[in-house]
Amino acid sequence: MDWSRLISDKRFGLEDYHDPNKSAIRTDFRRDFDRLVFSSPFRRLQNKTQVFPLPGSIFVHNRLTHSMEVSCVGRSMGADVAVELARRYPELAEAFAHIGDIVAAACLAHDLGNPPFGHSGEKAISTFFSENAGAALQEHLTARQWSDLTHFEGNANAFRLLTHQFRGRRKGGFAMTYSTLASIVKYPFDSSLATKNKFGFFDSECEDFAKVAAELGVLRLPSPEGTYRWARHPLVYIVEAADDICYEVMDIEDAHRLKILTTNEVIEAFLAFLPDERRNRTEMIMRRVDDPNEQIAYLRSAVIGALTRCCAQTFLDHEQEILSGEMPGPLLKFIPERERAAYEHCNDISWRKIYCYSDVVDIEIAGNRIITFLLEKLLNAVLNPSLNYSRLLLAKFPGQYDTAAPTVYGKIQAVLDHLSGMTDVYALDLYRKLNGTNLRIEN
Repeated sequence: MDWSRLISDKRFGLEDYHDPNKSAIRTDFRRDFDRLVFSSPFRRLQNKTQVFPLPGSIFVHNRLTHSMEVSCVGRSMGADVAVELARRYPELAEAFAHIGDIVAAACLAHDLGNPPFGHSGEKAISTFFSENAGAALQEHLTARQWSDLTHFEGNANAFRLLTHQFRGRRKGGFAMTYSTLASIVKYPFDSSLATKNKFGFFDSECEDFAKVAAELGVLRLPSPEGTYRWARHPLVYIVEAADDICYEVMDIEDAHRLKILTTNEVIEAFLAFLPDERRNRTEMIMRRVDDPNEQIAYLRSAVIGALTRCCAQTFLDHEQEILSGEMPGPLLKFIPERERAAYEHCNDISWRKIYCYSDVVDIEIAGNRIITFLLEKLLNAVLNPSLNYSRLLLAKFPGQYDTAAPTVYGKIQAVLDHLSGMTDVYALDLYRKLNGTNLRIEN
């Protein structure tokens, strides 16, 4: 792949208005970032679960704060990479100057398609079709459409949200730049090739991604007949690394605040990232404060800095493999041994003590029940619109969702668009109202 094509400020859906010679203080990549910050789907992330139940008296991360932190880390990593790339290819220095902004915008957008209740929400949607009442709809769908549903994926849904022209909305969805769109697609293949439920775009957006890939010169990779697979856009590796760094490190900090992990456990885990000389100095500075939360916050910043530098260097070391579509895994898999071992230790702690914690599991159970119930009711309304109860439910759908789509697949997507856009609180409130347990009737 060629860097001169991979960085493009052409806007999806607004290609006819593209002016490659225009100049502006605020670039189109910064406009991408600002457009996301001011959007309703981004604001709704403040009320969507990251890992732990939404905060009461103790603050923990939600999808909004997570996305903002990922964006900060991604911008720093992208800027570090850009400096070295500009040295290697001085004729492209002006283009490389935009990498930090592209990555920052893509990081903001990477979770926009996630449904309520964290990753358990994705599982609930998938299993509704593979294990529950939704299985009866298979006969009305093509094989790839059915695969979209039984492998429902928030990343693919984010690409749809950003590119699809919903009713009453403009062509091109958010009309993002091609480079920003390509940088969020972590799994650039269709759902028939999904591994562990991961894929990059629904059947309905396959042609849209193909258009983006062709414009940027993203490599089309060999795949079985009738399937679609591309190499990753190089900046995906930076977005992915920033996401992985933040959720791993911040989940541990949240677990400490909730007293799931002890201060000593977290200090030991975080210090393992640092070389001996840096570790001694860090311990000395850390002892200047008595508040355990402040001590952990200081260590957390040191760990994120160390991992950011490691991943930036790993990207540069493997640049040619990335450009040729032959990179065999994420950046964190190839960082130096000390940092990699420390990261894997943190990952082990997370699986043993955080993701199986009772409150986390309770959210998964409740989310599964709520999403399954809402899917049953909303799909029945969309597929049987003449029924009286259906008419009442359809009146609650936002007008942008095409509940009268000509195909069953289109009707199902309208329901999933609505459901995945809900916050945890809205989904719970709607569940209670449809169950008749949250009604207020005034005298």
